[in-house]
Amino acid sequence: MAARIALVTGAGSGIGRAVAKALVGEGWDTILIGRRIEKLEETAAQAGGPGRAVPIACDVTNSEQIDIVFSRIEREFGRLDLLFNNAGVAAKGAPIDEIPVETWRHVVDVNLTGAFLCARAAFGLMRRQMPMGGRIINNGSISAHAPRPGSAPYTTTKHAITGLTKTLALDGRPFDIACGQIDIGNALTEMAAPMTIGVPQADGHIAPEATMDVGHVADAVLHMSRLPLDVNILFMTVMATKMPFVGRG
Repeated sequence: MAARIALVTGAGSGIGRAVAKALVGEGWDTILIGRRIEKLEETAAQAGGPGRAVPIACDVTNSEQIDIVFSRIEREFGRLDLLFNNAGVAAKGAPIDEIPVETWRHVVDVNLTGAFLCARAAFGLMRRQMPMGGRIINNGSISAHAPRPGSAPYTTTKHAITGLTKTLALDGRPFDIACGQIDIGNALTEMAAPMTIGVPQADGHIAPEATMDVGHVADAVLHMSRLPLDVNILFMTVMATKMPFVGRG
């Protein structure tokens, strides 16, 4: 069986780390990218084969670094079968007039421009390779459907990721490139840890929220990755059952 090649962005922690480890465990040769090589090496050390874990330090907002990574993938592996477009950051909650412009630009640069740059490079490689095609999975968020209070930069980028997903799913049809999105609610990572203590709710009070093990997100991505390219999960929501996503309040 030919090797399957995957790339996970933001693989040094949280959801990216969990997904990267799951892919390696299922036999995918997986390139791990992120800004901090030591965190990527930790992920690689924790991943148990049979796939290989290849850590490469890369800033997803830097187009030149992205081009270097994808040139290396094409040279050393010959193809890319899966991109998990995961790298992202959040910002401290605040009304929009209290959010520094620099904070807005940073969140947009990482969450949206970074996803665009990686998808752009992956799409091009998937068009060129033989056999042609591949799968791109964008990490959206429940914020792609409903915002939290004071989350203008993060929520805006996640709505934009939905537009990117739909466009890639459409534009990928002639090239056997499938694109889907996983919208995640309260996976218990370092970023989501405050949920267990208490976070602002829509009615202004502070309350803890239900969370779920991040391994369930990895399982969901694995399910999407196993599908043949003539089948696509366009959107999947994976969330803690009792988190306050649906309903009023």
